[in-house]
Amino acid sequence: MQVTLLYHTQEPERAVATAARLCYAPIGAAELMENMSQEDVSKVLKVIMKSGHHSALEHASYTFAVDGVSRALTHQLVRHRIASFNQQSQRYVSLRGEPEVVTPESISDDGELLAIYNTALDTAYNAYQALLDAGVPAEDARYILPNACISKIVVTMNIRELLHFFTLRCCHRAQWEIQELGNKMLELALPTALYIFMDAGAPCRRGPCPEGTMTCGEPFKRIERL
Repeated sequence: MQVTLLYHTQEPERAVATAARLCYAPIGAAELMENMSQEDVSKVLKVIMKSGHHSALEHASYTFAVDGVSRALTHQLVRHRIASFNQQSQRYVSLRGEPEVVTPESISDDGELLAIYNTALDTAYNAYQALLDAGVPAEDARYILPNACISKIVVTMNIRELLHFFTLRCCHRAQWEIQELGNKMLELALPTALYIFMDAGAPCRRGPCPEGTMTCGEPFKRIERL
């Protein structure tokens, strides 16, 4: 899996603080952004993060390139509705050559299971190639391809949705591949807005686990990032 932060709003914390401060200021946003001190920015961020008034977080966004992930992951990822996605098309991109797939450790660590897995993949890919060779359009031949197929996707989320994404997907109970993606995205986002993202991640970073009887069982331990 390769995750790259392609772009983010310049000075995201200042942008968020400006939007929040505008509600109570007699001057315009442009003047606020230019003249607010770093201390003022920190004060505003502290208020909105602790009060839960998170609408201002929607004024800063992040765009990530995600390569080398499975279709099983992207099926989960696009369920996050307050986001924008563009994914490599299996309709227009024919997957010829050696199959590129993701193999779960629960399978790769067992030789017998791995053999079963690879046999199924080889069967699917050989059938796919045969369909293409017979003149079947890629958009139809792709119906036989497995969820293990490698894919590429670009995703853009605003900070409010990113925090929600990290809460759900950095949790130990999240599926392992999208959990890895969440942790990699958080690692890239954190340095750009240290205060906003300092408590981002699984809910147990901020308090007791909300999963009830479905908890992973690991005790809560807050990690200080600042």
